[in-house]
Amino acid sequence: MRLNFSGGRALVTGAGKGIGRGTVKALHALGAAVVAVSRTNTDLVSLSEQCPGIETVCVDLGDWEATERALGNVGPVDLLVNNAATLQTQPFLEVTKHVFDRTFNVNLRSVVQVSQIVARGLIQRGVPGSIVNVSSMVAHVTFPNLAVYSSTKGAMTALTKVMAAELGPYKIRVNSVNPTVVPTAMSQKVLTDPDFARKLKERHPLRKFAEMEDVVNSILFLLSDRSASTSGSGILVDAGYLAS
Repeated sequence: MRLNFSGGRALVTGAGKGIGRGTVKALHALGAAVVAVSRTNTDLVSLSEQCPGIETVCVDLGDWEATERALGNVGPVDLLVNNAATLQTQPFLEVTKHVFDRTFNVNLRSVVQVSQIVARGLIQRGVPGSIVNVSSMVAHVTFPNLAVYSSTKGAMTALTKVMAAELGPYKIRVNSVNPTVVPTAMSQKVLTDPDFARKLKERHPLRKFAEMEDVVNSILFLLSDRSASTSGSGILVDAGYLAS
């Protein structure tokens, strides 16, 4: 399945590291004009060196006003990947207001805000578009110490469906990808205990975690016209975990 995004302009949040960075590189290689958004400027500088010609925006998406200033006039965007996220592990009884607010602001509120900006532009231009929300399998299953993070991803499942329903008449598709553990710096926060990591991997029927490329490929599929009749759905990139 050969994909070509030439002529399209994509915006990717959380573009500095991990899945977001991999998505920017893949879209750039497939011909898209890419706007890479991250709160870490050094990551954007190195990404620009690897992907000459991309646009970069450095902003903390947890700050509504700063995000509006940075992206309010971003221009025409055809494809959006809401990937920005933060993860801080806390047992439920130790959850703090700061962690709760910060996590929801970055993981969920920014999805609403950035999607509004992009969707309004698509509607004004009268053109179709595709939005992919990067969620997690913890939207469906429980992991210890992830009460707040899991809640943001569970809420993202509902948000994805509502967005798909309301934006569908404008030919804007909205879907999510829900990966299991991926070898990124964020995932390592969950896998600090080697014994837990081993047991968790063994619970996956494929006896492995997901590779970043697996998640990126699912994102690309949902962004592309190859998934033209798919909206309001979520692709589980979980090595069979939910089947276990």
